[in-house]
This record gives sequence, structure tokens and C-alpha cells, in this order.
Amino acid sequence: MIKFLDLQKINAQYSAELKLVASEVIDSGWYLLGERVKEFETSLQEFQGGGNAVAVANGLDALRLIFKAYIELGFMKEGDEVIVPANTYIASVLAITDNKLVPVLVEPNLDTFNLDLNLIENKITAKTKAIMLVHLYGKVCWSEDVEVLSKKYDLKIIEDNAQAIGATWKGIRTGNLGDASGFSFYPGKNLGALGDSGAVVCKDDVLATTIRTLANYGSPTKYVNQYQGLNSRMDEIQAAFLEVKLRYIDNENSLRQEIAKYYIQNIKNELIILPKNDLLNEHVWHLFVIRTTQREKLQKFLLEKGIQTLIHYPIPLHKQQCYSKIFDNLTLPITELIHEEVLSLPISPVISKEDIVYICETLNDFNI
Repeated sequence: MIKFLDLQKINAQYSAELKLVASEVIDSGWYLLGERVKEFETSLQEFQGGGNAVAVANGLDALRLIFKAYIELGFMKEGDEVIVPANTYIASVLAITDNKLVPVLVEPNLDTFNLDLNLIENKITAKTKAIMLVHLYGKVCWSEDVEVLSKKYDLKIIEDNAQAIGATWKGIRTGNLGDASGFSFYPGKNLGALGDSGAVVCKDDVLATTIRTLANYGSPTKYVNQYQGLNSRMDEIQAAFLEVKLRYIDNENSLRQEIAKYYIQNIKNELIILPKNDLLNEHVWHLFVIRTTQREKLQKFLLEKGIQTLIHYPIPLHKQQCYSKIFDNLTLPITELIHEEVLSLPISPVISKEDIVYICETLNDFNI
């Protein structure tokens, strides 16, 4: 069986280093808010090419804290609107609604799966305070036009960079393009911890300080609580693991890019729609997502041939039960089509060339 993602094999590459730093953390007797987290934050800032990095408990909290900080700083208030792609993972929208802000769902571009940037301006109202750009599947979502809109309407640009660490746009890392960004280090991400972890990266020192305070019970100093905060802290052992794995992320992303190129060049089945092949060397291909009207048959066929695939994501946000009251009777045809047709193929830095060749050959053999 070709696994969709072999985490055991990925982490085995670095097992000696991971075990060494785990041992060091255990022996240190210091497990939260210590030097390992500070070191990782510094390394992430350097990797990103600037900004402030604040390590937090997970990717959802990273986004939640950005909005919470903007509210505390007076830039946003309950009822304000945030433009967000309709086909993103639910965490993007949970971060908005958890802060009593209003998500305004915008259709994606069918070729890129990312937010259709041409549709943004028509969705801006007097209540709009931010645009959330999601670099979905590790594909860069950006343009100068969005920057122009943000200045024209005084909007913050928040990047959901959970799936795209290491991606670039004109030499700048995603996560450093907008005003603030959220990172996820969930184990299956390109840079994955051995547990849950996340981070915020932002340019504004005051925003970073506010986020750091909010993430620690709203406390800038022990037992002094400035805000009604959260408990959202990366622990020392995850920081140590991430510090190790960050050294290898560019190389691992390069391997993903090579696999994506091979898929695009060698999958020749007219029943399969491939992702648009622009920016091949800028995207980091957290997922390689195809479309087909025969998804159920194709997924079953691949499984019978020993190839595991996944669907990201089967149910669109506006059809989820938890949002039934907010998005009641909303129709988004492009988003709905995407959720009905997408299928994610195996892609990782440890998958073999032989397996990739076999996957392409098998896909080309599929017919109805």
C-alpha cells in the first residue's frame, strides 16, 4: 500500500536528532516558556526573512489570536466583517466566528482553488475590516491588486499560512506578505511537530506583544492579567522538534515540487483535471489535488491498486451543521463543485520515484 502520508518514515529521517533534543528538554526540567521556544521563534523569524514570531499551541489559535489582538487594539469590534475563501478548511472561519466577527464567504478560482481575487472588491462593505488569504494546499494566493485594495479601504490582510510554510511570491515568503499570518505545525503539515503547535508571524511589534500576552492568559507579567486571554503556548519539546525539522524544510519542499512537476507532466487521463501549473517553484504542494467527475470510482480504483488518497474537503463550510444558521440557504456553485470533485494524491518528501511512476501509470489506466 502506498500511504497517503507516511509520518513515521518522514520523522525517521531525523530520529537521532529528535531523540537527542527530547532528552535535553527532559533533562532540563523546563517545559514551558523556556529557551527552546525562544530559539525556535528566532529561527522562524530568520527563515521568514523578518517580522515577529510568536509560538502558540496550534494553527487555529494562531488565527484566533490575531483577530482577538486586533479587537483588543481597537481595530476591529464584534460584528465586523472578514472576507474569506468559501472552500477553505473550517479553522479559517472558526477563528473569525470565535471572535464574534462575521465571515463573508467568497468563491475560489476554479483553476487555482484559491480565493478569486477579482471578486473581493464587490464584497467590501463599511463593516469590512480584513481579508483573509488562504494559501490553500500550499499554493500561493497573492497579488499587488490585493495590496491596493487593502490600502484603499484600510483593511488588514491576514494570511492563513497553515499549509504553505516556505512558499514564496516574488522572493518573499508567504506569511510575510500581509499584516499578520497564522502557521500550523500539525504533524501532517510540511513542517510538522510531533503533536500540535502553531505560530503567528507579523510585522507590527505592538500586535506581536499583544498576541503573546493574550496567549499567556492575557498576562504580560505573572499574575498580572491585562486581557481576558487564552492558554495557548507551544511547549519546549515541540519547539525543540520544530527547530530540528526547520533546517530541512526547504529541501523537503523542493522534493514536493519535483513530485508535483512529475504528476503534471505525466498524468494524461482526460477524466482528470490537474491543478494549474503556474508558479511550480513557488508553491510548496502541501497537497496535490486533482478534480474528477468520477471521484468515487477513481478513489475506489486507486485503493484496489494499493494507492491511498484523501478528500480535502468533502463538505463545504456553508453546508456544515455548525454554520447552518449563519449561512442558511447560501449557494456557492464553484465551491460546491470543488468539494464534489477534488481528490488528493500522495505527495511527500519520502515517497519513492517508483511509487510516483506507478501512481501516474495507474491514473492513466483509469476509465469508465
